[in-house]
Amino acid sequence: MNRNNLPLYFAIALVFGILIGVFLGGNTNEIFSFSKQNSQEIKIKKLINFIKEDYVDKVNTEDLLDGAITQMLGKLDPHSIYIPKENLQAVTESMQGNFVGIGVQFRMIRDTITVIQPIKDGPSIQEGIKAGDRILIANKDTLYGKNLRSGLVPKFLKGKPNTSINLTVYRKSNDSLFQVAIKRGKVNIKSVDLAYMLSDSVGYVKLDRFARNTFVEFKNSLTTLKKNNIRALVLDLRGNGGGFIEIANRIIDEFLEDGKLIVFTKDNKDKIENFYATEMGSFQKGNLYVLIDENSASASEIVAGALQDNDKGTIIGRRSFGKGLVQIEMDLGDGSAVRLTTARYFTPTGRSIQKPYSANGNKSYYRDYQKRILSGELLNKDSIKVVDSLQYKTPKGKIVFGGGGIIPDIFVPIDTTTYMSNFYFNTINNFAFDYVDEHRKELNDWTIDTFVNQFDLDNEVFENYLSSIKDKVTPSFRTEKTIKPYLNASIANVLFGDEGFYRIMHKDDKMLQKVLELDSKKE
Repeated sequence: MNRNNLPLYFAIALVFGILIGVFLGGNTNEIFSFSKQNSQEIKIKKLINFIKEDYVDKVNTEDLLDGAITQMLGKLDPHSIYIPKENLQAVTESMQGNFVGIGVQFRMIRDTITVIQPIKDGPSIQEGIKAGDRILIANKDTLYGKNLRSGLVPKFLKGKPNTSINLTVYRKSNDSLFQVAIKRGKVNIKSVDLAYMLSDSVGYVKLDRFARNTFVEFKNSLTTLKKNNIRALVLDLRGNGGGFIEIANRIIDEFLEDGKLIVFTKDNKDKIENFYATEMGSFQKGNLYVLIDENSASASEIVAGALQDNDKGTIIGRRSFGKGLVQIEMDLGDGSAVRLTTARYFTPTGRSIQKPYSANGNKSYYRDYQKRILSGELLNKDSIKVVDSLQYKTPKGKIVFGGGGIIPDIFVPIDTTTYMSNFYFNTINNFAFDYVDEHRKELNDWTIDTFVNQFDLDNEVFENYLSSIKDKVTPSFRTEKTIKPYLNASIANVLFGDEGFYRIMHKDDKMLQKVLELDSKKE
């Protein structure tokens, strides 16, 4: 056997072993035993060799295998997926909550890598890199004027820990060109987008994902907010696509009393595994509000479902995505991996939050958002379809439904007045960066609180933006009401990061207005 084919054969054998084990109900030891070849493995090996040696044209058998694996998994469920080796690193970094690099948030501005913000405590900020710096050369690679896509930039800046990269940087503020050597290091990808006091007694935390570092970030934020004697907490899970269930369970544990059931799983052999809260919760008594929307998925739904079924807090928003399947990731030995669904999640009352799917029907599954728009569900709670047979009751008698996502206790329709076309998003973001880039010295004197409450009260900046687009489009009054807050938020984002952006957008946030309305009645 050609040693160069070993990774290929290993991947083939492992994938077929997994699938055979799933289809025939084999146990884990049988799945991962390669001491005996079966007819399916021999068949695929022969086919690959036949193609490799005798096919009329030259083909990349690894690409063929990738396609075959993807098609096989596509016959299972929408969340059993193949992750090619070129994508696995980015996926892993996102879930682990860190990566190795120089630590900058950047955008391609007029074909040049432009630093929006150096990441806190990262290598770049320690070496003096500032917002607005242009990275022109990395080692011997010229990075400007190349029509370089943003997705290709990290391969020039990332690397192994403690390796150095020499950058040539242009700083517009003092019209200088300089070189700096930066030692690559671990850079945290934050999970808590924002934590601040929404009012004198209501704290707010927005979670972007449930990564390895999420609980520590959340716990630190909660501890800080509690120093302000908060009476209520808002946990914002809108747009949170999920992550590690054990991290979600730890966050749920902060709110539930000892011994309360959080979630349970059931596999294809009806084996049940229960997860319970402990006595470690630090916010069991205060008012709790959880915000969800149609993009809150997986672990986010476990959080909302566990709290709802335990009669803890109030779930506000719109029906969540509806993903309640457990995946286990398996390395295929060649840098790629498979995430295979191995069980289902159930909320404490026994609800499955997984929405219906059919084999080979993934396109329809992911068009669910369009279906919700057409049905009117995003505008009216009465348009949410429920199945009477999937009705459950919480300990305090509240009726809840299974069969596809978490239906909130308080419905808030989608705000159609905030809709903007891509034209406005793109032109506003570009204008915001240019404005900050031209006015950095005077803007550096602004604090985030002052900016949120006082920036552009005379509309001068807003009028300048409108003038910059007047030859391309004429905004309507309705659009202008949306443009102004988003413009200020975009400028705040360049200056202060996510906190600046969200603080401004929250001023007209319908869900947060509902929270404050409800909480005022509990005083």
